[in-house]
Amino acid sequence: MEKGNGKKHFILILLLVVSFTVSTGCIRDFEEGSNYGITDIEMSADSVKSSYVDLNVTAYIENRGADSKGNTTLLFKAFRQQTGLLEVSRERSVGTIEEGDIVTVSQQIRLPREGSYTLRLDLYEDQQRKASSSITIRNLEAMQTDLQEIGLQISGMDFMVKNVTSGKVLIESYIYLKNEGSKSTENYRMLVKAREMDARLLADKKWTDTGIIEPEATEIRTVSLTVPDNYNYAVEVSIWDDDIIVMTGEDYVQLNPEKVISKEEEVQNKNIQTGDFIVEEGFEEAMPTEEMASESASEAAPGFGSLMTAGILLSALLFINRKNRRGKNE
Repeated sequence: MEKGNGKKHFILILLLVVSFTVSTGCIRDFEEGSNYGITDIEMSADSVKSSYVDLNVTAYIENRGADSKGNTTLLFKAFRQQTGLLEVSRERSVGTIEEGDIVTVSQQIRLPREGSYTLRLDLYEDQQRKASSSITIRNLEAMQTDLQEIGLQISGMDFMVKNVTSGKVLIESYIYLKNEGSKSTENYRMLVKAREMDARLLADKKWTDTGIIEPEATEIRTVSLTVPDNYNYAVEVSIWDDDIIVMTGEDYVQLNPEKVISKEEEVQNKNIQTGDFIVEEGFEEAMPTEEMASESASEAAPGFGSLMTAGILLSALLFINRKNRRGKNE
């Protein structure tokens, strides 16, 4: 495992060497009248995430004159090249630098994983600048994000229709998990989602566990998803270690075979019935309300409302008939 981490660290450093460009004439070994110089700057990536990069910056400071007369500090500033605005500022104490010594100062800097930056280093002695240098950082977005090595692979997926009712389809997903590592895996959480291909609406999702899988073994995990009929779906699988996604996979289910699923096909308009994707939560646990109970009682005595209406109409007719007879007698 240590050998693999060393190889990854070397690759990240190599990428950074390719990505970083030192500006012409930017390194100034000595300020006028100063004995100090920043002779070299090294960088490596401690961590590469989806939105940011943690860089470890190491500066080499040389004193070619007399011993330091006071405490020295090194100031790290990163400016976004597109705007010139200050993105990050960090300060490290260097202390006293003896004559002829070369000291190293390291500082971690977190930068957004986009755009280009100018990193400037200024050395101060008793608040007077004694040396400075700068370096340009580019192409951070091209670096690969960190992936935790868990030895687990999603080797395939199969799907089976188990039931169709009221426009809903119950799909059973069989997910093949293979342990390609040299030791047993941990029990990770696994999220399975069915996403409609055109509107990207989420139709259903379920959590389950991967379980412990022995080396070189393949296990099948079954997850049931209920989705609206006559749509095409991407079934997305993500494996989680606490709050970090360490593995993803995707396969497709075509319930509308007239439409070919391909990322290279032209986008076509399709009539999406969004009402099909309304998720009703907890409807099975709902208890009957008083209003529902009264409605049920009314249904249990059919015709009661009709008899009352007929009686009222009959009374009105008799009243009108009597009134007409009195008029004639008068």
